[in-house]
Amino acid sequence: MSTEDKTLNALTRRELLATGAASLGLFGVARAQLPKEVKVGLIVPLSGIYTRPGQVMRMGAEMGIAHINAQGGVKALGGAKLKLVVIDCGDTTEKAKNAAQRMVANETELVAATGAYLSSFTLAVTEVTERAKLPMLTLSYSDLLTERGFKYIFQTAAPASVQSAIGLPELMKLAEAASGKRPQTVAMIMDNTGTSVATAKALKEKVFAQLGLKLVVEEIWTPPLADATPLIQKVRSARPDLLLFMPNAVSDAKLGLEKIKEFGLGQGRIPTVSFSITIAEPDMLQSVSPDVVQGIMSIVANWGSKGHEALINELKMKYKEPWMTQNAISTYGDMWLIKDALEKAGKADAQAVAGAFRNLDGAPAKYFPGGILKFDDKGRRIGAGVVIVQWQSGVPVTVYPPNLALGTPIWPKKS
Repeated sequence: MSTEDKTLNALTRRELLATGAASLGLFGVARAQLPKEVKVGLIVPLSGIYTRPGQVMRMGAEMGIAHINAQGGVKALGGAKLKLVVIDCGDTTEKAKNAAQRMVANETELVAATGAYLSSFTLAVTEVTERAKLPMLTLSYSDLLTERGFKYIFQTAAPASVQSAIGLPELMKLAEAASGKRPQTVAMIMDNTGTSVATAKALKEKVFAQLGLKLVVEEIWTPPLADATPLIQKVRSARPDLLLFMPNAVSDAKLGLEKIKEFGLGQGRIPTVSFSITIAEPDMLQSVSPDVVQGIMSIVANWGSKGHEALINELKMKYKEPWMTQNAISTYGDMWLIKDALEKAGKADAQAVAGAFRNLDGAPAKYFPGGILKFDDKGRRIGAGVVIVQWQSGVPVTVYPPNLALGTPIWPKKS
């Protein structure tokens, strides 16, 4: 071998070794850049009159995080674990907005968030998260949430207009089948929070007319409700065929039900329906007996139902909850949605996660009723359905849709 060949051979070996070392170095840097944990936000009321729903949402999120991490974390990120960051949004719109501002300022590593509970709070919170370009999942009902042209809000629940359009006709069919006649008059008493306002708007503008229902009483209060007597007196005087009772604070629901019992309108004398989970919270039984709520139905966006038995049992064991409300199952599902988005994004980045939400492939919605896991251009989940739960023997049971039902709906024979 010539001196020139030996020199060339030595250079080639050095170049290969250098290239290999550089590659190993880059691989080491790439591995070092994979996060050990990924932060996910939960902004919910943990103080004031809406504390209880916020606590239950936290339970669902904690269960979701625990299950995801136990199953290997985010595989696309080297098994990175999810870490829950909990923010108290308080019990007013102003507090919720301030909490959101603190969240985006102090928790800059968040890849997504969920929560807010009341639509009024979520409307305020998402004004902030939208500016920060932080993707926000929510189970709040208001149609306005996804009517503002925002790009970083994703509504997993069917909006209020859809819930009323699906749920109330089903109840009318049930009433007619059980009693031989359709309700013709309706009373509506409600708080003035975003969810109730959105639901009432849809009912009055479209659904009542379609169903041939005449609105004979409409009363609105600002939470917290001081005295339900004037509201229920008007209902008793009007004697409607159907009462729509829409509170979003447990304390308000208790006051209303107590007066319904006191005025002799309970137990089906005037069939009562709600459009919020508040009426079916476990706390209701702390002040009213099972016979007071017997037969009351609520049209909700989600509930622990058929196929969720293992989760329901775990919630009972771990948190001593008697059943799984929308707040727990939806927030549990949100954690899996965020995890799936991270897998598709391949990086712990809020912009990438938002992009993954926008391009979900339409897998079946395992933890949400109806439809698929896909969002439209507004951020609404495509095909989102409703669940109807009914108090039966001291427990709110899923009675609709049939594929999720754990019980058979009942309607008083005599309205």
